Amino acid sequence: MNIKGQHHHTIWVNEQNPNLIQAFDQRWFPHQIEVFDMSTSDAAAYAIKEMVVRGAPLIGVTAAYGMYLACIEAKEKDRPKEYIAEVATKLNATRPTAVNLQWALNEMLNAVHSISDPDQRVDAALKRANEIKEEDITICNHIGKHGLNLIEEIAERKQGEPVQILTHCNAGWLATIDWGTATSPVYQAHEKGIPVHVWVDETRPRNQGASLTAFELNEQGVPHTLINDNTGGHLMQHGLVDLVIVGTDRTTRNGDVANKIGTYLKALAAHDNQIPFYVALPSSTIDWTIKDGLKEIPIETRDEDEVKYIQGFVDGSVKSVLICPESTPAVNYGFDVTPAKYVTGLITERGICEASEKGLLGLFPEKA
Repeated sequence: MNIKGQHHHTIWVNEQNPNLIQAFDQRWFPHQIEVFDMSTSDAAAYAIKEMVVRGAPLIGVTAAYGMYLACIEAKEKDRPKEYIAEVATKLNATRPTAVNLQWALNEMLNAVHSISDPDQRVDAALKRANEIKEEDITICNHIGKHGLNLIEEIAERKQGEPVQILTHCNAGWLATIDWGTATSPVYQAHEKGIPVHVWVDETRPRNQGASLTAFELNEQGVPHTLINDNTGGHLMQHGLVDLVIVGTDRTTRNGDVANKIGTYLKALAAHDNQIPFYVALPSSTIDWTIKDGLKEIPIETRDEDEVKYIQGFVDGSVKSVLICPESTPAVNYGFDVTPAKYVTGLITERGICEASEKGLLGLFPEKA
């Protein structure tokens, strides 16, 4: 997708130095465009943990490149395979909810485990990391094509009126490599000339809807309006939302979805107002080992300062401002779980299915 009219990916290998991985530092959007350098596996772990990069697919790709950097570092270690395994464990501990992280690490470990030559191991790691990145682009493109059908059906009924889509947090190209998951159908509809308008939840406490989704929709020229998180239900009650599309960091075998905190409330409002609620996801986000999202998905609890302070652009620079009494304690759950019964359907790279084990196995029979 584009920034200032120029196409970009969220993460890339430096063209002059293949040992340097670079990514947009998403902590500074939309006010500043900064690039974060990763030349060590520690830097990759920091980028994931501190949300330089975020979004389940991008977390996975960043971890893959972190493992590539670990293979470079392992050339100087006495026990290189043990070192690589230790780095995988360290990377896996950075963000507990997104299952793509563990998936990507397993892919990388499988790619290098039987290779003893240090240079060949580095080459294999870079090859697999690049493949994971390119696969994500293709997957998100396919998600968009399947989700586009939903928008087209609504657009046909509305006869020229914009299709009103609500999304929560950022499941856009900044959360992936390109296209995004929840935004991919929107971008493809926009490119096709279908009138769309997106209601963007600001998504407190980190405001990733306001800072990231609004930023990327603006850069692509997609009509959108920023709303506070409590407005969605009102819009639905008054017929101002045709469709809700969100992303997910982990989806259970039976279709429960964990997404940014507040998603569950949007699902309840959509259910009460008979508005379709879809979740867009790559299959790497499905955790086939669990069925009960409420009991089995680990929910990340982050620093309370993300709740107590708000970040904004003041007098030419990005600053944090305290919004409550300094001594007031806060709790910061990063995600909530939406039960499958409130999900109209899951949009995957293989098609759309009902949010159930039967529905998912219909698209992914090899997981039976």
